Amino acid sequence: MTFPTRLDIPEDVLEIARVLEGAGYEAWCVGGAVRDTLLGEPNTDYDVATSATPEVVKQLFRSTVPVGERFGTVAVRTRRRLHEVTTFRRDVTTDGRHAEVAYGVSLDEDLARRDFTINAIAHHPLRHEWRDPFGGARDLAAKLIRAVGEPALRFREDYLRILRGLRFAARFGFEIDPATWTAMRECVGGLAQLSAERVQQEWFKGLRSARRLDRLIELWITSGAAAVWLPELAAAAPPAPHPDATSRTPARTVALSKLLSLTAGEIPRDPVLLTSLLTIDPVAALIRLKASNAEIARAAALVTGPAEPESLSPLGVRRWMAAVGEAADDLAQLWRLRHGAQPLWEPVMRGIRERGEPLTRRQLAVTGQDLREIGIPPGPRIGAILERLLARVVDDPSLNTRETLLAEARSLA
Repeated sequence: MTFPTRLDIPEDVLEIARVLEGAGYEAWCVGGAVRDTLLGEPNTDYDVATSATPEVVKQLFRSTVPVGERFGTVAVRTRRRLHEVTTFRRDVTTDGRHAEVAYGVSLDEDLARRDFTINAIAHHPLRHEWRDPFGGARDLAAKLIRAVGEPALRFREDYLRILRGLRFAARFGFEIDPATWTAMRECVGGLAQLSAERVQQEWFKGLRSARRLDRLIELWITSGAAAVWLPELAAAAPPAPHPDATSRTPARTVALSKLLSLTAGEIPRDPVLLTSLLTIDPVAALIRLKASNAEIARAAALVTGPAEPESLSPLGVRRWMAAVGEAADDLAQLWRLRHGAQPLWEPVMRGIRERGEPLTRRQLAVTGQDLREIGIPPGPRIGAILERLLARVVDDPSLNTRETLLAEARSLA
């Protein structure tokens, strides 16, 4: 790969570089934005590596945020956004999760501590110079994920790099260098030392960015990462379809295999939905990954279902929608993904919503206060009556009037 003569660097980043260079410090653009731009994926989220220490950076710029000052990173606020500025550094000690860093090193020494060659390319935004001491451009051209230096050492410094490598390979459709792959598999047990939050972020990023989900799943399983953090994924992986798939392989397995081979943009990139699709117990998986309560609740609703209405009639679909509540759209999407077709009840569901037919207590023409005003005492009885009224109007939406429901409530009281 031949480096372009210059990159289209945002003016915000150029201003940061001018200030640093004007004060006598080096300033280089590094990281994913440089890599992605070289791959033809324009990106404005440029990070800056500098010889200035964090203290100096804070002195040079009026507005800064210490996003990772312990590790040498200060975010500089410009007119439009925050840009991370990180001091050239080297690792002094590391436990596989966090590193103690030291400053006072060169750009090349800083690049030497990075994870993969494709992420160890630097561009000077003012002089339009390139620095690529580890052959990152060559590996970009070869579509190869290769660790910087000794692969096992890179992974023992931070085991999250294993998951990052899997994600990059799935995102870009790259192969993994054999020595790097061997080291990944040998070091995969170290993933157990990582925090669940960091693993969750990588899993979610992978689901959102992979060109093909089957590639991401294959890498997680064959590397051993799934066995450490997502055993539910390995257990749910579909077998390769038989050549005579129509008669020898279950239709659901064929549909799922076809889904996994679709490219980016052809399926929704919702991590909770995809985790529910790809694992045999998404609730357990998301709890282990310390997902949010809302994300876990979504997965639980997908598991408990029911997955579809008992009938395609408006009555059957209304009863199903009332039973599953906010999970209706997720369940329809999951059905679509599993079967490779639109659910037959989806147009019926859309019509129910367009007509405003009641499905929840909030949509009833009466409230708990209305029931108290007709003499029903406060307490659990009001809630029970509201549920009975809701069941009536779900079966017959025309009953959802104040007069009808108050009369019904009096009879139930």
